[in-house]
Amino acid sequence: MSITPTPAELEILQVLWLLQEAKVQTVNDKLSEIKPVGYTTTLKTMQIMEQKGLLGREKDGKSHIYFPLIAQADTQSSMLEKLLQSAFGGSKSQLVMHLLGNKKVSKKELNEIKAFLDNMDK
Repeated sequence: MSITPTPAELEILQVLWLLQEAKVQTVNDKLSEIKPVGYTTTLKTMQIMEQKGLLGREKDGKSHIYFPLIAQADTQSSMLEKLLQSAFGGSKSQLVMHLLGNKKVSKKELNEIKAFLDNMDK
């Protein structure tokens, strides 16, 4: 059974996937670059994430170093599959058309998508 992270947990995971491991203060500092968040909120969320099996931690003096226990690609795939089934009835084409049709897509992104699709045909 996979655990779906909450939006706040995903923000923390994004930081830890990038850094691989970090103390709470470092994670909080990174999150604060995007929006205001209190240290105790970050600490409590990370403690809950450890209890849920999303994060591991090691003692480092008086503090702890946290690291992700779930892989970014696996988490993204699982969440996308849930969205695909619940919101788009399993239709990948509807998901892609909705995604590309509702937002401005840069030329670079379109080229990357085209290259990906070309490689799928091979």
